[in-house]
Amino acid sequence: MVGDVWSALADLVLPAECAGCRRTGGRLRFGVCGRCADEVQRLRPRPVRPEPAPPGLPPCVALGEYAGVLRELLLAYKERGRHGLGRPLGRLLGDAVAAAVGTGADRPVLLVPVPSTAAAVRARHGDHLARLTRYAAARLRVDGRRVVVARPLRARTRPDSAGLDSAARLASARTAFRPRRVGLDISLRADPRLRVIVVDDIVTTGATLAAVHRLLVAQGLPAYAAVVLAATRRRHLR
Repeated sequence: MVGDVWSALADLVLPAECAGCRRTGGRLRFGVCGRCADEVQRLRPRPVRPEPAPPGLPPCVALGEYAGVLRELLLAYKERGRHGLGRPLGRLLGDAVAAAVGTGADRPVLLVPVPSTAAAVRARHGDHLARLTRYAAARLRVDGRRVVVARPLRARTRPDSAGLDSAARLASARTAFRPRRVGLDISLRADPRLRVIVVDDIVTTGATLAAVHRLLVAQGLPAYAAVVLAATRRRHLR
């Protein structure tokens, strides 16, 4: 939490490059220039589906393609320590969740972020996805939605998936997570209007989302949808 505060302050008071276009000298808000902010704001959530889709993958929605300004913002946030981007990216994630859930603020929403490994949390000085999920939940609550964030799964130690092909990603994902005891409001579980949403930052093959969904089904919490900020170029945006 302290790291978030210092990062946000640095974005506001220190001369820095835009996290989207890398230009310096302009006015920045949360580390992003107006032009890049406008470009991301114009994105609209759309259905996305890996081809072929792994077994157990729920319907997926992505804010945009993992390219251009959106890609740069995610890299800056995850890999370059620009934690101040968590707030605007989290709000955009919340907008994508709202699009996936549909109208009706009376529908309770359960957000389940894909767990990060302990190594990833240490390397990034915090759980980047948990941070995004908190901001997404706050964004949804502004619209009067009842939102609960739950962490029913724990990540096991696993290799970085960046260098793995589709088959290796699927094999790795099958043993990547394990359930943990999480108490949820019984009335929430029993509510037929409940929308369980798995959230992640990027979808590539869909193996991770499918693995998480299978474990949620086993816990009696089948996902209504998976929502991500970005889908890689080889994903088919419908």
